Amino acid sequence: MNYKGKTAVVTGASSGIGLGYAHELAARGANLVLVARNKAVLEKIAAEIKAEHNVNIDVVALDLSKVTSGQELLDALNKLKLSADVLINNAGFGTNNRVAKEDRAKIQQEIMLNVVTLVDLTTAVLPQMLAKDFGVIVNIGSTASFQPVPGMAVYAATKAFVRSFTSALWGEVKGTNVRVLTVNPGATSTEFFKIAEAKPAGKLAPVSDVVNATFKALDAKNSSPSIVVGGQNAVMAHFTRLVPVKAVINIAGKLFLH
Repeated sequence: MNYKGKTAVVTGASSGIGLGYAHELAARGANLVLVARNKAVLEKIAAEIKAEHNVNIDVVALDLSKVTSGQELLDALNKLKLSADVLINNAGFGTNNRVAKEDRAKIQQEIMLNVVTLVDLTTAVLPQMLAKDFGVIVNIGSTASFQPVPGMAVYAATKAFVRSFTSALWGEVKGTNVRVLTVNPGATSTEFFKIAEAKPAGKLAPVSDVVNATFKALDAKNSSPSIVVGGQNAVMAHFTRLVPVKAVINIAGKLFLH
């Protein structure tokens, strides 16, 4: 796909996977709208990317876990007189605790960011993409979406929703030039585990693995609704479908329940 001159909106762009997407999209000639909470960090990143790739970059400082954040981002895009050709729904976080011990407000925030805002932004930009007959929506899932995960019950459930929602959306836009994709990384070298107060189950993959797998899938002639990043992760995702669900739950619980 040709991204030159297109407008790409990247949420959670201040670090990790979102930052990786921002660099790759700019390298492909896309203009960027970077979204995260910390304006100063975004402005520094924008200056660095612009100096390297000479693309237009706007920043929107926004807490996407707020119920009004979707509309606020749309208002910001309208004020900039921009519409999204590419939407990377990357913002999200996880919690690692027993549901009975987790803070209820934090759970609500997790669901709001991982699910509600993602759906809100997707449904907001999709009509314009269909009208132009061009668009890319990448929703970040997780290998946690393939099984229930005791200790990360809410996070795994939100990502299962993302994968199901995006796959259905893929079916709705099939036959158009709008590409929709769920990207399911495993443990990746980001701040995720620090924020979740969890330990990764295995070696952390570099962010570049996620970004490269994404664009390989988007560039493929035959599109797919969902990909798993990494061969071993793909095998494990398939494994969960072959093993009795009780066994899968017990295995996941041993890794994340404390």
